[in-house]
Amino acid sequence: MPRPRKPRCCQAFAGDRVFKPRSIPMSQLETIRLELSELEALRLCDLERLDQDAAGAQMGVSRGTVQRLLKSGRAKVVDAILGSHALLIEKGESDEDLYSD
Repeated sequence: MPRPRKPRCCQAFAGDRVFKPRSIPMSQLETIRLELSELEALRLCDLERLDQDAAGAQMGVSRGTVQRLLKSGRAKVVDAILGSHALLIEKGESDEDLYSD
């Protein structure tokens, strides 16, 4: 039996939940799901310019977890952009809105 996932502290997200190409109806688009924890890791490391250790401390997870979140999040965002897919931001099972700026 796998170990339960550690809760991940994520900033409350109040932005748009779906990003899609213009002029294509949602019914015709493949949807890629981006977890809130992946978005938070991207925000902390790419936008706030924190290193992975500092981002992990802020999210309450290890540096290795942040590295995995960045790898999967970046791949999903690039796939959505290059493949003209819809990007749906949603709360994952271990994501918690524990703080907000």
